[in-house]
Amino acid sequence: MRSFIAPLILAPLMLTTAPVFAQGNPSADQIINSLKPTGNLTAGGTRGIRLAAPSSDGTAPAQAQAPVVQAATGQPRVASAKPMAHATAPAPVEAAGPSVNLTVNFPNGSADLTPEAMTTLDALGRALSSSDLANYRFRIEGHTDTVGSPEYNRALSERRAEAVVNYIVTRFGVQSSRLQAVGMGEEGLLVSTPAQTPEPRNRRVQVINLGA
Repeated sequence: MRSFIAPLILAPLMLTTAPVFAQGNPSADQIINSLKPTGNLTAGGTRGIRLAAPSSDGTAPAQAQAPVVQAATGQPRVASAKPMAHATAPAPVEAAGPSVNLTVNFPNGSADLTPEAMTTLDALGRALSSSDLANYRFRIEGHTDTVGSPEYNRALSERRAEAVVNYIVTRFGVQSSRLQAVGMGEEGLLVSTPAQTPEPRNRRVQVINLGA
């Protein structure tokens, strides 16, 4: 009987050695697939409109929805929009198309790229310099969480977006005319939070295809 006991005891122990893979930012191929147009961003095509600011009564404006791909899951997330009621429409900015969110790590209060950030941007650079996306222009949006004043966060996010653009242009030879750096600050939070709330998911870079 004893000769059969050891295998029965050892079998469950062997199951614990299976590797666990952590999820991270998308690869270059995944970024390409996320940013490739689906027919609505061809030359001369119609683009959606993103409203720039809330209305005067504090009501969030309606936004044309673009497919947003979560970096961790690769699944599309489309937020529902509520129509404005009797409010002055804010000035629209350039339209949004296929997009992808990337976590780009910066030191606190800085626009300096960390080694982790460069690894993420290397995948983005390979994607934007690929033949699949070579004919398109992109908006590089810097986003922050709600810690700090809105003015400070907007300025910081703009510096970070410019740092991303400079890295892509310098390292991968992407023409600067194809990339537009925009600092969004606290506007367009991925996760809605109160003021002064640290939320890593809101500290991100969003890349949006603007069309040919």
